[in-house]
Amino acid sequence: MQLRVTSLPGDGIGPEVISQAICVLEEVASGFGHDLELDEKEIGGAALAKFGNPLPEATTQACLASQAVLLGAVGNPAFDHNPRELRPEAGLLRLRQELRAFANLRPAVFYPMLAGCSPLREEIIRGTDILIVRELLGGLYFGEPRSLEIDHGDGHAVNTMRYTEPEIERVARVAFELARSRRKRVLSIDKSNVLECSRLWREVVTRVGRDFSDVLLSHMYVDSAAMSLVLKPAEFDVILTENMFGDILSDEAGGIVGSLGLLASASIGGPVGLYEPVHGSAPDIAGQGIANPLGAILSVALMLRHTFNLAKEAECVEAGVTSTLMGGFRTRDLARPGERTVSTEQMGAQIAEFVSLAARANDRAAS
Repeated sequence: MQLRVTSLPGDGIGPEVISQAICVLEEVASGFGHDLELDEKEIGGAALAKFGNPLPEATTQACLASQAVLLGAVGNPAFDHNPRELRPEAGLLRLRQELRAFANLRPAVFYPMLAGCSPLREEIIRGTDILIVRELLGGLYFGEPRSLEIDHGDGHAVNTMRYTEPEIERVARVAFELARSRRKRVLSIDKSNVLECSRLWREVVTRVGRDFSDVLLSHMYVDSAAMSLVLKPAEFDVILTENMFGDILSDEAGGIVGSLGLLASASIGGPVGLYEPVHGSAPDIAGQGIANPLGAILSVALMLRHTFNLAKEAECVEAGVTSTLMGGFRTRDLARPGERTVSTEQMGAQIAEFVSLAARANDRAAS
């Protein structure tokens, strides 16, 4: 199979983690007999510095011409005072729109060997395996009108939460379909006791749920859900929610399982999938070789599964992550006092080696 991928290393630690993710992807391609075609472009602060635009037209066209996009991170404090449309994050929001990627998948899985990284007791988090399905192109992040007026104590700002029935229905169907391959439970998160958008959300999700009689649907207010995630995370299966709620809850889930550095994401629904770690650009540790590449590497596994339908290859990457953690490899964010730490490159190399060996073993078995 031909794998056409556009790489967007981005800002901060993005280039460091993406380089390791690409090493793993290259081992998958060579080991399992696929033709990998990579194209690298700029986005975010890197694109602003070079082109004065957080999403240059050449980047957009390269992404649309590929089958999948692998993104590192965006964000650079040097551009914090720029107008909203000329900040690094604006490039990411525009890219999501260009790719029409309306459904964001964020898995949060507990690794027993990392129990000490979670602030929660092991008996609480044991068995946690959550998939957050977040609507990505609507709500407060994209709604109009929006404005900001700062006027010496008399300023005001406006953001608009807006959803249409088709926007809710399409992401709900993604969540229900994915639940069928898991534990067949969908929890829809809203704030329908206060927000009209949430009332529409609950109505549409309930209606869609009738088409999936084999999946159990339940509803919960977002404040209650945030508390329940901490108290009993292992009871959650698929969480379906709107843009801002999903953004917040997925970061909470990262804390529960031990580190944002473990979290991958897939943004799907359009012609090209967008895959990226959940963590930010972390400029304070950029260039030090200590960033955790697991979120980026696990994003490669999501890419293999959701864009290329290569389940065996995706499972191989995930097994490589598990094996490496079981072997005691820890980047700084995962290390407990007294534990040895490895660099970003060492962590990536260990997983790439696992994939290479596993692919050769698979080839021998097939022959």
